[in-house]
Amino acid sequence: MPSRWSGRDTQTLSAVAMSALLLASAGKHFEDPGFFGPVVPDFLCRDDSGEQSNSPLAVLSREEWVAVSGLLEAGAAVGLLVPATRRAAAGCVTAMFTLFIAGHLGALRKAYGPDGTPGQRRIHSLRLPLQAPLIAWAWSLTKPVPRKPVRP
Repeated sequence: MPSRWSGRDTQTLSAVAMSALLLASAGKHFEDPGFFGPVVPDFLCRDDSGEQSNSPLAVLSREEWVAVSGLLEAGAAVGLLVPATRRAAAGCVTAMFTLFIAGHLGALRKAYGPDGTPGQRRIHSLRLPLQAPLIAWAWSLTKPVPRKPVRP
């Protein structure tokens, strides 16, 4: 039996699902910023205490990076819902998830270091491999959907 779902319908449903995931994640950035803190690479975090020198990329504090990434996720979620901006937003989400790999690798390295806990090892061991399907999913939304032929 042929499906009545078009490629466009399927992509729209996929974009709505990813948007919901991003909005939930964005909300968690503000409800529980400590969950995301370990994933922000140290070289990006400004240290205002004066105990160590800041890298040239350390323009925001860890907390500010978490808030900015939450706002970016919320903006991307909205962009995915608008058909005219979907492909561009999906490309940005793909890049964002790809860049997050560096943070996940750093968090995993720390979790398995001398100060890491079994809980940190468990959570970061799970979070890193989840990036691959998220990247593939976001990338799939960058592809144009062929128009359905009009039948007379």
